[in-house]
Amino acid sequence: MKATLHLLTPFITLFLLVPFYTQAQVDLGVKAGLSIPNLTSGSSANPINSGYSSRLGPDFAIHAEFHLTDQFSIQPQLEYSSQGGQKDGKQAFSVPAEMVPLFPPGQVPQYLYANYKSTAKINYLMLPVLAKYHIPLGGNWDFYVAAGPFVSIVVSAKNVTSGTSSIYLDEQQTQALPTGPQSFDKEVDIKDELHKANWGVDGHVGFAYKFGRSSVFIEGGGNYGFVNIQKNDVNGKNNTGAGVVVLGYAFQICQRK
Repeated sequence: MKATLHLLTPFITLFLLVPFYTQAQVDLGVKAGLSIPNLTSGSSANPINSGYSSRLGPDFAIHAEFHLTDQFSIQPQLEYSSQGGQKDGKQAFSVPAEMVPLFPPGQVPQYLYANYKSTAKINYLMLPVLAKYHIPLGGNWDFYVAAGPFVSIVVSAKNVTSGTSSIYLDEQQTQALPTGPQSFDKEVDIKDELHKANWGVDGHVGFAYKFGRSSVFIEGGGNYGFVNIQKNDVNGKNNTGAGVVVLGYAFQICQRK
C-alpha cells in the first residue's frame, strides 16, 4: 500500500492543484542535454553490483509550467532519462549455464571473475512533478530552483560487454579455468530482470533569459531512484541516479488571470 501511494504522489499533487491551473500563467517548454548516470550499490557484500562508474547518455524532456504566483510555479514534465553505469577491468559475474558442466555436481561457484568492460544501459520514461521557486536577477534574467517526486517506467535495458580474458575461480585471479581466454563481446537484453517501475526525487537549479513571451534556459541537477532495480538478489541491489545538464526553450501560451 505504501509503495502504491508513493507511485501515485505526483498524480495526487497534480489533482489537488487543478483548481489553480485555470488562474495560472502557463509555459510550454522543451529541453535536451546530457545525463551522467551511475548505479549506486545497495549491498557491498555482492560483488556483481559494486564497482560501477558513471557513463554518458542523452536526456530530454517536454514540460508545462504553471505560474501560480510571480515566484512560485508547478512543473510536471515527461522526460527520457538515461540511467545505468559501467565497469572496466576485474569484475565478478554469475556462472553462465554453458559453464555449469565444468564443475562437479553441487560444486558450482557462486561467482566467476574476469577482466573485461561492461556497460549497463538502462533507459526510463520519467514523470517528475516539481515545485519551482523563482528569484528575479534584474533585467530579463531569472534564477530558479526546482524539486519534487517522480515516477518512471523502464523503456529499455541492455548489458553490453566487450573484451577477451581468462576466467578465474577467485577474485585474486590465481585459479584460472582450463578454458583459456574467452571473448566477452556480447549484448544482452536485461529488461525482464528489472522492476518495471521506479520512483524517487528529482531536482535542479537553472538560469533563464526572457525575451517577449519566450525564454531560453540552462539547468543542472539530478535524480535518484529509491527502488532496488533488480528483481533477483543474485544480481545485486542497485539504485539508479544521474547528474543532468540541459539547455531548453519555453514559450508562454497564456497569462495568469
